Amino acid sequence: MAAEFILETKGLTKEFKGFVAVNNVDLKVARGHIHALIGPNGAGKTTFFNLLTKFIIPTRGTIIYRGEDITHEKPAQTARRGIVRSFQISAVFPHMTVLENVRAALQRGLGTSFHFWRPEHSLHHLHERADELLAAVDLKDFADELTVNLPYGRKRALELATTMALEPDLMLLDEPTQGMGHEDVHRVTELIKKVSTGRTILMVEHNMNVVASIADRITVLQRGAIIADGPYAEVSANPQVIEAYMGTADAALQGAH
Repeated sequence: MAAEFILETKGLTKEFKGFVAVNNVDLKVARGHIHALIGPNGAGKTTFFNLLTKFIIPTRGTIIYRGEDITHEKPAQTARRGIVRSFQISAVFPHMTVLENVRAALQRGLGTSFHFWRPEHSLHHLHERADELLAAVDLKDFADELTVNLPYGRKRALELATTMALEPDLMLLDEPTQGMGHEDVHRVTELIKKVSTGRTILMVEHNMNVVASIADRITVLQRGAIIADGPYAEVSANPQVIEAYMGTADAALQGAH
């Protein structure tokens, strides 16, 4: 049934002057799943995300969200439907406090994002929800800390909170654990699992241990095309996948079991 899938792409293709970055991709993301998109560098993962969020227009193919064709919508229309993307580079305001960052995201959700001239006390009604979001990502003790002072992993946790403030149905996470040490990777992985309750997550991720531990389904891209799709055990044993990583993922794939 189509209702099982929150997002589908059919024949999605993007060509840049003869170079095919995304090649005839048919992807189905099941509602409520954590779905990982993996592949070697240059496989087309970021281009695929850019197509979903309308940063670029497909050469051909279709994007269906909740049963509706959204292929030719503007980025803002798509975002209003509940598709929210979290970027590779931490997208928070460094010189605002942690609480102020979440509150600013809540204002965006209310359509009052440009009302920064409003008196401080008029925003107090947002504090309760902001506190809930900070608690969800284990940042309650950091509420009054300037964001610039946060360790990297905590900044990514804050980014998860600001993404959740927009009440997304589908969260697109772009390399959520990139550049992190082991402890931060573990913390952020657990947070992603925690915040996935009641929503769907599509994530681009390089860390195979992260993918193995939380993804319900994995799609592997190589040169813009899908070479494997399924649960981790099946995908990690696929000879094409191991070859695509030229041996580098072989150890990582096996080691993540």
